[in-house]
Amino acid sequence: MSQQVVSLYRLTSLVANLIGSHPGTQNVWVTAELSDVNRRGHVYMELIEKNDSGQAVAKARAVIWANVAQSIIGKFENATGQRFESGIKLMVRASVSMHPLYGMSLVITDINPEFTMGDLVRRRREILMKLKAEGILEDNRKLEWGIPSLRIAVVSAQGAAGYGDFVHQLYSAGFRFKTQLFQAVMQGERTVPTVLAALESIESEADKWDGVVIIRGGGATSDLAAFESYDLAARIACFPLPVIVGIGHERDITVLDYVANMRVKTPTAAAEWLIQQASLQLDKLKMMAQQLHVTVSERVSGQREQLSYFHASLPLVATNYMARRKTQLERAISSVGNLSARRIAPGLQRLDGLAQRLQMLSSGAVSRQRALLESKKSLLDALSPQDTLKRGYTITLVDGVALKSAKDVSPGMKLITCMHDGEIVSVTE
Repeated sequence: MSQQVVSLYRLTSLVANLIGSHPGTQNVWVTAELSDVNRRGHVYMELIEKNDSGQAVAKARAVIWANVAQSIIGKFENATGQRFESGIKLMVRASVSMHPLYGMSLVITDINPEFTMGDLVRRRREILMKLKAEGILEDNRKLEWGIPSLRIAVVSAQGAAGYGDFVHQLYSAGFRFKTQLFQAVMQGERTVPTVLAALESIESEADKWDGVVIIRGGGATSDLAAFESYDLAARIACFPLPVIVGIGHERDITVLDYVANMRVKTPTAAAEWLIQQASLQLDKLKMMAQQLHVTVSERVSGQREQLSYFHASLPLVATNYMARRKTQLERAISSVGNLSARRIAPGLQRLDGLAQRLQMLSSGAVSRQRALLESKKSLLDALSPQDTLKRGYTITLVDGVALKSAKDVSPGMKLITCMHDGEIVSVTE
């Protein structure tokens, strides 16, 4: 029995010719997940298709030749804001190529960015729907900020420009903010685990902080892809302290913006929001102090008027009462004819003396109360800040805040010394 025998090269060349001549294998649009990207002039990768359970059901090698790689990938990244890296979904235009030595691969000549953008929106929507189903989507947004909110834990990268802008803006406002940096990597594959670790450290000492700020400065929009994470979104959504997210530019949005207590456009805007809240709280305290002073003054004035009324009316009440009693007694004497005037006269004298004594006692009690009220008023006036300054005391301010200890003074610090009739500005050596 005769049998045709061909070489491997001839067989693979035959397959290559068949594939190359078939219209269904040339310039077709293919959807797949990107994996194992390797840039070496030419850009090599694998395209994978997975089923609903996440198992790979198809895999193919692919390449973008160096002469078009920069144009194709650059256009894709500018349009989507996504880095061309493993894990993203793509729609590519490719032709099947079969090489006798290197086997089959797909040669990519174009990428449709709209498909990837739609997949990003879909994934973000799926994360938000999952958080809503779990009942935690709005938990962090419902948290109230403490009064005052001056102790802030910061999640950012050491030395990052955004972190520097945030700190400079915050401490230039004159409030006594306390901050601590919990370092994290803010782009790339290490973003999620390091930010989660920073949040874990903050939660372990949550009683030390009023809130959390997660900030990252500007840069390529593609650098923000790591923040499109369910794990990060869920952690922030159920975090026990209110969280501010200030990542990227004003145009940049990630899934974290939908779950955080407050979303701001930049790290500087995060500092400005905290300063604004501190200013509002200070204004409320000043208003409360003014209302307290007015209330106390009105109370003292009302008590003084009431005391004056009692002072004027009590002696008259006592006199009228004794007069009525005397009249009643005189009538009783007139009606009893057999009583001796000599026995009744001493009683009348004692009644007159009692009336005079009662009047003196009531006047004395009123005078003592008046003196006590005046003493309290004098003490209230003496404790006022203005009278304290008039007695020779001063208040030293640093950035608008009262200086309480010499240990807080450092060289080159600007001091403002307040007296009752003006201010003195000095600089420490």
